[in-house]
Amino acid sequence: MNNEVKKKGFNLALVATLLASIVVGLGAYTRLVHAGLGCPDWPGCYGFLTVPDTQQEIAQAETLFPEAPVEVDKGWAEMIHRYIAGTLMLLVLAIVIQALRNRCEPDQPIKLPIFILLLITLQAAFGMWTVTLKLWPQIVTAHLLGGFATFSLLFLLTLRLSGRLKNRLPRQSTGVLKGMGTLCLLVVISQVSLGGWVSSNYAALACPDLPMCQGQWLPSMNFSEGFDVGQDIGPNYLGGQLHAEARTAIHFSHRIGALFTTLLVIALVLISLKKAARLGNRSAGETLRLLSWSILLLLLVQVGLGLSNIFWSLPLNVAVAHNLGGALLLLSLVAYNYFLFGGGPSSDKLETWRAEA
Repeated sequence: MNNEVKKKGFNLALVATLLASIVVGLGAYTRLVHAGLGCPDWPGCYGFLTVPDTQQEIAQAETLFPEAPVEVDKGWAEMIHRYIAGTLMLLVLAIVIQALRNRCEPDQPIKLPIFILLLITLQAAFGMWTVTLKLWPQIVTAHLLGGFATFSLLFLLTLRLSGRLKNRLPRQSTGVLKGMGTLCLLVVISQVSLGGWVSSNYAALACPDLPMCQGQWLPSMNFSEGFDVGQDIGPNYLGGQLHAEARTAIHFSHRIGALFTTLLVIALVLISLKKAARLGNRSAGETLRLLSWSILLLLLVQVGLGLSNIFWSLPLNVAVAHNLGGALLLLSLVAYNYFLFGGGPSSDKLETWRAEA
């Protein structure tokens, strides 16, 4: 691929990835300040393009939506999130247009940008349903997962366009690593999903102590209610609708999941460091070592943030950081698996394509 064209594509993908991180952070902030219904309609706010803030606009808004009194701060939290998410969607559209223009280049991804555009379009729909279905937990959790998926895939696209992490490990060295890497990625996705369920059901403070929960090793829990995905559509779920025992079951499951995830990821890091020390390919070994230490560092930070949420009763800045920490841990495992599975087309194929060109 032409270097100038490749650099432009990489820069677009990198900016989109950074913007996606802001969208993820703003989404967490909006949930945590209970601003998910700061605007009771979509895509506007009380029928306006911006948040109504004059006396006349507020009076008109409350006439149109008498069941939703105007809270300007919460309205702006929601609208800023929408504005930046909309900007990200336009940027992804630009990435797709450029990819289609360069589709004849051998190392230009086509399917991945198109898939991201479809995903972010679905995300917009989830954003609408989050409001129109009044924070129905299933939709809120799906919206969170869609945001994480968009962030991860944009990061993957950036990696592919950067040309980095293409060092292939010897095939005889990758079997266990690939299996462990894939398993860890799936487990972290599951734990993120469980964290989203905790957040959407307002169960973050169901266990206010550590290492026990409510002063007991096994508190009273209602798993059937806590994980009932057939909750009715219609009630306003702001603040949650579940009973205490159901929220405890969700929170407790998230804790057990965090413990299992931590042990599994540490095992992956230890195995990877051992493999890296034995590799004859110095460059591949250094990359594997760097990825492993990065995963471990992000894991420890994420665990620390999770514990801090409990010790200090869910401070806003720590809770937002915990959401972003989960996203970054997921990205580190995406990079790890991308490296293990080859990091794009093999060098032999690239040389063949270049020769043909």
